[in-house]
Formats: sequence, structure tokens, C-alpha cells
Amino acid sequence: MRALRSGVACAVGLLLALTGCQRAPDDGRPPRPVTYTSTPHDHGAVFLGPGDCSTRGKVFREVPCTSEKAVARVTTRYEGITAASPTCPATTDFVLHVSESRPAADEDGDGSVPRGYACMRNLEPPHPGDPGQGGGPHTVVGDCVSSSGGGRVRETACDGSGERPPAFRVASAVTSRDHCPSTTALFVALGGERPVGCARRL
Repeated sequence: MRALRSGVACAVGLLLALTGCQRAPDDGRPPRPVTYTSTPHDHGAVFLGPGDCSTRGKVFREVPCTSEKAVARVTTRYEGITAASPTCPATTDFVLHVSESRPAADEDGDGSVPRGYACMRNLEPPHPGDPGQGGGPHTVVGDCVSSSGGGRVRETACDGSGERPPAFRVASAVTSRDHCPSTTALFVALGGERPVGCARRL
């Protein structure tokens, strides 16, 4: 009989402040996460392991991917403190943080579920992590941003359906600002191997 396991998951804010050209730097602190609780389950060897699926809402549950309640799939799962872990794939739609808990039994019998996070991709559209869609935990080439005040910009949908109209589009990603084309109107912090986004004014 497979042991029951539980964990606590919370969704990371999807819109992150970005540093603009000749503007004040961001303080680097992510939005405060909202905590959700999960319920006991018996699917998979690890709570929200790679390839597992979950429900979505006030309570996140791991369910079979064939279930009508399944709405998102784990593309990558990391254990440990988030800040010290690798980042999620570029097209991640949202991120679930998993907090340590002490259920009566768990997958390896040690009475705890390690902290970590799961990179999630919706099973069906919309996909806010895709270029130009105005969401997801990353800003990528093809995304649009608008001014959010205080010398910062914020990702928004390129089709104008977001809260703010788009003002710039990230046209390319480079290793440093001096590699951006002369048409660049704004530098956007992307992270990764090519951390500088060269954005054009729309």
C-alpha cells in the first residue's frame, strides 16, 4: 500500500519588476507569495514530481494527468531553498513553492516533505509564460513591458489586453548592453546566459 504524502504549496507572483535603461535598480525582492494548502494524495513517487499534474485554486492537489480536474503539469521540480536553486524553463506558466511539513507518513518514511518548488505548465491555453502573453515568472524575447512608475517597467500582454498598454517589446537577448542594436530604447533584465534584453519602443 502506497503511503500518503502531503505538502504545502504557494503560487509565486507572476509579474516581476524589471530594471530599465538608466533607471533605478529593483530591490530584488520577489512579490510576497500567497500560501495554499494541499491535501493527502497517492500519485507519483514524489509530491508534484516531474510529469505529475495538479489542480489549481485555493487548494492545490496532485491528481492523475488523465483526471478531468488536472489543469497543469510539472515540467521541472527542484528541492531546497528557491534562491539557491536553478530557474524554471522559459515557458513556465507559474511556479508552486512547496513548504516543509510533517505528515504521518511520506514517500521515504522520514516524516517530512522537503522544501522546494515546481515549475508548472498549463495543460491547455492560455499559456502566460509564452512570449508576448504578459505573464509567467520570466521575461523572454518577444515579451512586452510598460512603465510601472518609480523607474521600473512591468511585463504586459503585447496585444493590449493587460492592465497597462505595452510600450516596449524585447527584440533580442544579449550578454551585455553594448551588444544591443542602435534601435534599442530600453534595456531589460532577463537573467540567464543572455541577461540583457534589448527592447524597442512600440
